[in-house]
Amino acid sequence: MQTDVTRMRNVAIVAHVDHGKTSLVDQLLKQSGLFRDNEQIHERALDSNDLERERGITILAKTTSIPYKDYRINLVDTPGHADFSGEVERIVKMVDGVLLVVDAFEGVMPQTRFVLEKALSAGLVPVVVVNKMDRPNARPAEVIDEVLDLFIDLGANEDQLEFPVVYTSAILGTATDDPSVPGTNMEPLFQAIIEHIPAPDVDVSGPLQWQVTMLDYNEYLGRIGIGRIARGVLRQGETVALIQRDGTVVQKRIQKLFAHQGLRRIEVNEAFAGDIVAVAGIPEIMVGETVADPANADPLPLLRIDEPTLEMTFRVNDSPFAGREGTHVTSRKLRERLFQELESDVSLRVQETEDADVFLVASRGELHLSILIETMRREGYELAVSKPHVIVKEIDGQKMEPIEEFVADVPSDAVGSVIESLGLRKGEMVSLEPTGQGDMTRLVFHVPTRGLIGFRTEFLTMTKGYGTMHHRFHEYGPWRGSITTRRQGVLVSMDTGEATAYALGNLEDRGVMFITPGTPVYEGMIVGEHTRENDLTVNVTKAKHQTNIRSATKDETVRLKAARTLSLEESITYIEDDELCEVTPQAVRLRKRILNKSEREKAQRRTRQEA
Repeated sequence: MQTDVTRMRNVAIVAHVDHGKTSLVDQLLKQSGLFRDNEQIHERALDSNDLERERGITILAKTTSIPYKDYRINLVDTPGHADFSGEVERIVKMVDGVLLVVDAFEGVMPQTRFVLEKALSAGLVPVVVVNKMDRPNARPAEVIDEVLDLFIDLGANEDQLEFPVVYTSAILGTATDDPSVPGTNMEPLFQAIIEHIPAPDVDVSGPLQWQVTMLDYNEYLGRIGIGRIARGVLRQGETVALIQRDGTVVQKRIQKLFAHQGLRRIEVNEAFAGDIVAVAGIPEIMVGETVADPANADPLPLLRIDEPTLEMTFRVNDSPFAGREGTHVTSRKLRERLFQELESDVSLRVQETEDADVFLVASRGELHLSILIETMRREGYELAVSKPHVIVKEIDGQKMEPIEEFVADVPSDAVGSVIESLGLRKGEMVSLEPTGQGDMTRLVFHVPTRGLIGFRTEFLTMTKGYGTMHHRFHEYGPWRGSITTRRQGVLVSMDTGEATAYALGNLEDRGVMFITPGTPVYEGMIVGEHTRENDLTVNVTKAKHQTNIRSATKDETVRLKAARTLSLEESITYIEDDELCEVTPQAVRLRKRILNKSEREKAQRRTRQEA
């Protein structure tokens, strides 16, 4: 049965990270009548994988279809973090309108600007949703003024400037057109979507044209392409022409065709122009490629895929503890897993090196890489990764590096130290102004990407945890010289065994420890941060000798300072070029590349002589 295109709405929901996109989609799903009254629905239903639920962020774009009266609303939930901005850029090509969600207290943030810029340049019709109206410090009037200023800054046309506004509370499941009148349900938001966002402008009777916007992967079906049908009808089992990125045309067969219904994909025999569908059976399909009628192989304009800005090496774990905690430890398993990731993540690059145990992986940012590493360790992989490095380009004979736009809200008493620290990291200040929210100041800097690697921990210390920082790729700019990101050396274990409270107690004045008594250590493992700039080799396994005067149980009364626990992201950004981060299902350890002390010193002497 043919879908009535006039009864269809394709909408992307975009926002800065943690402004409530996914929670809003939850409420729309619940109030659409899609689920039975007794059906169990998880919170943040679209955040399907464990990492998304734990971190409270959307990592992968998701598509859902919501029935409302006799309309069908295809909603695409997009990631809010800058590392996944490539997803947003492609998704705006698949929809006709956009719900711009803005926090009623925080207002316009860096990522709000980025996602809106993409949506407006694609000519999408915006509906502004001021969310979190239940917050006691909500300031909707000022936030709407900020949004209007942003629209003007981004060169919105007259129609786009006349945007409708809906005030919502995703927690309470309410929406209203008037901020002074509390809402009772999400009906005003449904109405705004139907009234203001146009139906797809497509040709149902023309020859087939469908473009891949997103990729998914299923171990039974293989690679799955997701996108909107621009023209004609797509049928399961038919032969089509695949127009690849290089212009080559190959004949393929549609093995499986899926439409979306709520949170599920349902198999259908045919789908019509305007609908967002998933297709399986074309193993080598890539984002941006067009599937067309073989008699009329007419490609749609290619979609741009974000170029990676960071790269790091993934290697087989060769530490003395290798193979103890993981199930996948060989280079063959590591290679298979990395190349499998390429099936669904178009912004990742994996390159083999001369060493069969080492792979060069490039991506859009630290979070993008750490999400991949965390996923792999949960699957039972053991590996070692190096410090991330920016990808440098040569443009017109000049060495160029990626520059980030960095925006931070910091307490006024911490402004000086943040400015000083960013200055050392070769940052250039763009603006400094009060936020109007208590004693907070907003700083905007242009900083080299490599200058921000590992900066978050230092930033939170300087602002005593009250500061918020966000950054996104701005442009490639001239190389800004050397940057020192870590000023302290490290404490390195000289022995293999278990750390003792006695040894750690004696070393406390030498620095901050990363381990606790009883932690297994090996020679060359990093156990703490030195108070000075040089590395120091220490013995953390030394035990107190028993005598007839004192008993060995005296150890139990040693009071140690709390160890500093580094998360996976902090560990990756903490290490230097001569160090590695060992990642296993049970632990994250820091280590020197060369474990033996005398061999390390020889290598350092050789490096100095060559320099």
